[in-house]
Amino acid sequence: MAKYLAQIILVGAQVVGRAFMRALRQEFAAASRAAADARGRSERPQSAAASRIIGISLQEAQQILNVSNLNPEEIQKNYDHLFKVNDKSVGGSFYLQSKVVRAKERLDEELRIQAKDEKERSQKAET
Repeated sequence: MAKYLAQIILVGAQVVGRAFMRALRQEFAAASRAAADARGRSERPQSAAASRIIGISLQEAQQILNVSNLNPEEIQKNYDHLFKVNDKSVGGSFYLQSKVVRAKERLDEELRIQAKDEKERSQKAET
């Protein structure tokens, strides 16, 4: 009798454990989708597309190059410095150097998008 009771308890615990794990996976998936949706809504469509193509968000690129606004001179100055410091020939990290390059590409793309938007706005204002 005790053997059957132990088996029933064991099977019941397995069923509850599997249900809990399934619910946990569903919750993680829903949270991931919500975060991705929120990230996509926070950026303009062109900017979000650039983030997906280049693989780095605008905020991450600004953090890497240590810039708070999109000033081309400041971006170039910080890029040049970080690129030289992380050069493999002077003992730097190729990985970090590549992150610096990707950040510069992302910020350049954002500057291009902003210039295009301003040009379209000025053309609409003229007509």
